[in-house]
Amino acid sequence: MTVGSAVGGAGALLAQEGFRAPHIEYDALSPMLIVFGVACLGVLVDAFASRAVRRRVQPWLALAALAAAFVAVVVIAGTREVAAEGAVAVDGPTLFLQGTILLLAIVSLLLFAEPALDPGGSAFAAQASTTPGSAAERAAVGAGLVTTEVYPLALFSVGGMLLFPAANDLLTLFVALEVLSLPLYLQCGLARRRRLLSQEAAVKYFLLGSFSSAFLLYGLALVYGYAGSLRLSTVAQALGGAGDDTLVLVGLALLAVGLLFKVSAVPFHSWTPDVYQGAPTPVTAFMAACTKVAAFGALIRVFYVAFDGLRWEWRPMMWAIAILTMVVGAVVAVTQTDVKRMLAYSSVAHAGFLLTGVIATSRAGLSSTLFYLVAYGFTTVGAFAVVTLVRDADGEATHLSRWAGLGRTSPVVAGMFALFLLALAGIPLTSGFTGKFAVFAAAAAGGAVPLVIVGVVTSAIAAFFYVRVIVLMYFQDPAVDGPVVAAPSALTSTTLAVGLAVTVVLGVLPQPVLELADRAALFVR
Repeated sequence: MTVGSAVGGAGALLAQEGFRAPHIEYDALSPMLIVFGVACLGVLVDAFASRAVRRRVQPWLALAALAAAFVAVVVIAGTREVAAEGAVAVDGPTLFLQGTILLLAIVSLLLFAEPALDPGGSAFAAQASTTPGSAAERAAVGAGLVTTEVYPLALFSVGGMLLFPAANDLLTLFVALEVLSLPLYLQCGLARRRRLLSQEAAVKYFLLGSFSSAFLLYGLALVYGYAGSLRLSTVAQALGGAGDDTLVLVGLALLAVGLLFKVSAVPFHSWTPDVYQGAPTPVTAFMAACTKVAAFGALIRVFYVAFDGLRWEWRPMMWAIAILTMVVGAVVAVTQTDVKRMLAYSSVAHAGFLLTGVIATSRAGLSSTLFYLVAYGFTTVGAFAVVTLVRDADGEATHLSRWAGLGRTSPVVAGMFALFLLALAGIPLTSGFTGKFAVFAAAAAGGAVPLVIVGVVTSAIAAFFYVRVIVLMYFQDPAVDGPVVAAPSALTSTTLAVGLAVTVVLGVLPQPVLELADRAALFVR
């Protein structure tokens, strides 16, 4: 018997048994396929190319992959279908979030790539001493990420982020969660300076992330036991049947633990300040912006598509979590003395604000949450880009006392950071104000007026610690041995310019993006 006849016989037998080849919609999946394909190519480059070639090729390869994937998202815009045998939903929310993730990843990877593509970008401002052995010279030595494996790791993580909000069944959701998380655990430990702190952050993130994944997997199993399927639409159809709902309610609670961990909601936020502080700041920027967008996309799809029929069961739980998240994030941030930890607790508070949009359980709630994710993501990346510029002999000068008088010594850098802080505080004419107004309006229309009141009060509390930093920069004298400020290279300047532009435009002229989010706010089931 020849090989051809054996294969033909096996195919005929499978056809008789009712098996068929899976149908894959490659065009609908093209953004993810591009990112994963180039990530695999990046692994090969890192394995076989010389160090000099790797340092030059890997950043451009990663940026080209992200740009090509974004072009693919634009090309397939308007697509509404369930692809990959029902495992992936390609619809308005998916494409909007994928485009947002890719743009945020591009500006974040510019911070990764600075030492490799622009070695002159670590030059320091004129006020710093340039004598051999000076603080400026010692700080410049360790600036940035130089390990080339960070680029394929970032691409694998982005691929998981693209799949996470598109997952149309719970098993695909779990796979996407692991694909986006595992590279992040490694990236958090790649800091050149303060290695022990960075490695400690990576271990904490890995251990707590593993626990949250276990909760999600157990919840997935319970939901499958209840509905007999992992497809979100099938789970939705099974709700309200003759059976006992206890199994699905417990499964939903466990699924919520895994998803709320990723969005840094209280009480599942304990990893956030330690990981944000210990990870290299470019990685922190990438993680803070992109992961939150992907995680909220997945959370919204699960709750809106699969468990919409149980909204009266899960909304009270979300009320409590949103209130705790806003209060804890705002109050604890006031006590922080490290700028990265302060931004971490700010991220926690913003997760609570975003949850108010989710609780609205309406199209307005979905569209306002999508808009908020865009506004928050670019502002956060810009804020962390500023943090990378302020340095002393030990590396980044993250203690707030080191930022005293920065408005006098480096008025441009201080001005940019002040604008980002005002946007995070939700001051009018910034993207943060428009985002908060949108989610609060949607929540109020959905009957969550008390939640909106809590959000407004906690926003006022949060404004205190943002303004405190601005006062520190502009109304206190700089220290004699204060930090030096790097003159941003073309790469970091691009990240800052994009962050500033989005922050201002979405505050002054937000209507086009609001309309785009509203058109995208419709799930395919």
